[in-house]
Amino acid sequence: MPVRATKRGDARTPLHGEWDVLICGASFAGLTIARELARTDARVLMIDRYEIGERQTSACAAPTTWLEQLGLMDAVQQTFGELVVHVPDRTFRWPLPFTFSTFDYRRICALLREQSEGSAVFETAKVEGRTGFTVHTDRGDLSAPLIVDALGWRRILGAGANVQPPNARLSRGLEVHPHANGNDLELWIDPKYVRRGYSWSFPADGELRVGVGSFDPHDHVKEPTLQLASDVGVPAERWQGNWIPHQLRPATEDGIFFVGDSAGHCLPTTAEGIRPAFYFGLALGRELVDVVDGRQTRGQALARYGAFSDDHLWQYRWLLRVQNWVGRITPTRLLSPAIRAISPPGLVRWAFGNYRDICPPEFALERRSAPARPVRPAAAA
Repeated sequence: MPVRATKRGDARTPLHGEWDVLICGASFAGLTIARELARTDARVLMIDRYEIGERQTSACAAPTTWLEQLGLMDAVQQTFGELVVHVPDRTFRWPLPFTFSTFDYRRICALLREQSEGSAVFETAKVEGRTGFTVHTDRGDLSAPLIVDALGWRRILGAGANVQPPNARLSRGLEVHPHANGNDLELWIDPKYVRRGYSWSFPADGELRVGVGSFDPHDHVKEPTLQLASDVGVPAERWQGNWIPHQLRPATEDGIFFVGDSAGHCLPTTAEGIRPAFYFGLALGRELVDVVDGRQTRGQALARYGAFSDDHLWQYRWLLRVQNWVGRITPTRLLSPAIRAISPPGLVRWAFGNYRDICPPEFALERRSAPARPVRPAAAA
């Protein structure tokens, strides 16, 4: 399990000051925003409770094209053109219209960080709350006119108390990472493991990421994960788990920008959160660039980014309807006919094509031709 990396002892110096942009959270969304701001001369501070790349909380897979467009292919471990779906009495093999790749979390964070290094400053600090446009951390207070909450499902910088699990609209996932090999990207829709959810095995070049996810936060998933690991034939070791939001939340509130899990951007049904973190991180980063460069005000950026996120509400609602359908097929013998009905290749291509277009990879290319970040003049000796 990760160890909190906030500086301690002599290294725990006070942290305070004013910045142009303060990004709270340094995983996929926060790093993507910092990447966009690297082409400005803004004073950017990014903070996180852990060191960059220190705390993996997912099976780390994404459409390969997204990784290509963002220059992250050096982190790829395995690539898959098919999805293997298991139900209690049958296995289906779906050819996909695009490939998925598993990747190394630490490496992909390092690659994203390289794209903003020299522009955004990073510090470890635990965010504890805020007053107005001042964020309180365990190392001191930080202020900025542009503040981003990319801290995850807790939505720490939101106004008022947040609903906590198991009463919040969250899924829960748990997985093990044994040293083993595999050739297929596999899913189980099987009430033997979990009735409202699914299980998975994602190979990643000498590691299998084997886990169980439940759409009902009241369900315990440790015993099902142990059972799945046993059935797959791997040891249950190197555990990790997380809560996963499955409902879109306001992307702006009280002058603060929210992105990734703090805005509920994780896709319902599949619990895919990495691609939406890239996608909405790019969208927010571009709005912040326009504020920093004087092309719009903070208020305009809040309105534009909020509307952009809200434009996806209908797609998220449809996925949530599908999620609510999973686990409601009774008796179990009807699962196989239901999955068979959606398995014709043309229907699979159509469904995954529409799913891909919720957060299309082409979005990453829209401003690739933007001018490079201005170079600061050297300080006088």
